[in-house]
Amino acid sequence: MKNKITIGSRGSKLALIYAQNAKDKIIQNSNFNDEDVVIKEITTKGDQVQDVRLSEVGGKGLFSTNIEKELQDKKIDIAVHALKDMPAIETYGLRTNTFLKRNDPREILITRSKKKLKELEDHPLIGTSSYRREFQIKKIRSDLTCKIIRGNVDTRIKKLYDGLYDGIILSYAGVKSLKFEEEITEIFSTDEIIPSAGQGIIALQCRDNDDEIISILDKINDIETFQRAHAERNVLKALHGDCKTAVGVHAVVEDDKIIIEAELFSLDGKQRFYEKKTSTVENAKELGNEVGQILKKKSNNSYKR
Repeated sequence: MKNKITIGSRGSKLALIYAQNAKDKIIQNSNFNDEDVVIKEITTKGDQVQDVRLSEVGGKGLFSTNIEKELQDKKIDIAVHALKDMPAIETYGLRTNTFLKRNDPREILITRSKKKLKELEDHPLIGTSSYRREFQIKKIRSDLTCKIIRGNVDTRIKKLYDGLYDGIILSYAGVKSLKFEEEITEIFSTDEIIPSAGQGIIALQCRDNDDEIISILDKINDIETFQRAHAERNVLKALHGDCKTAVGVHAVVEDDKIIIEAELFSLDGKQRFYEKKTSTVENAKELGNEVGQILKKKSNNSYKR
């Protein structure tokens, strides 16, 4: 029986907010008190490399590998991740099967002029380091140019107001958690911009043989988010998706049904492949795999290098 639980997290303000949310949930649903559950800050390669696209320096694992290593080495008991930053394939010996209630998955725009995307002057410069976001906003407005932007949310907002960009695209969940909502110029519906798989979902990972921690995590698992997470992740798995894969996936649960909407872009962003399918929630994982396979076939692998 453990007398202390150590939670591993990135050290950014946003990551620590999510880690605290996980800690609070654990305390509410177990016999552990505040002193028994500690948060350990872990630096990741993604935090250290700030000037290039993630896909150019190792992809999605940049934000999770160091934290997972601490989990494997038994230096922490639980790892807290933003699900969208995790590779689609689970790391051997680890288990990602617990998810906190999903935050808003939508994308937002912040502009210096407070004008919406369609209202900006000709040829606006938009900051994003995501191929998916770049191709999606170019569908809405073809004359814009995208320029890489990295860093935490507050860093990106400062770069915008320093005049380096006309606007920046960010996830609503992060902006809201950090209380920067008053900065938002425009919120895109999931019909306008399909978010990244797992966007707005906090995933809790542990060792797959740690039964005590698994039983604690099972008590705080949000079932609807669990269904949506697995459906969306299975689209990525079917595509063998990574940071270079420009794909948006969004699942919603309505009564006993789950609906997956997904779009995949060719490497140059000129071709878009779309699929929307519905099944029962029990079939969430299989539906995700099916949607991924359909997109893969439609695209004829034009999304891969």
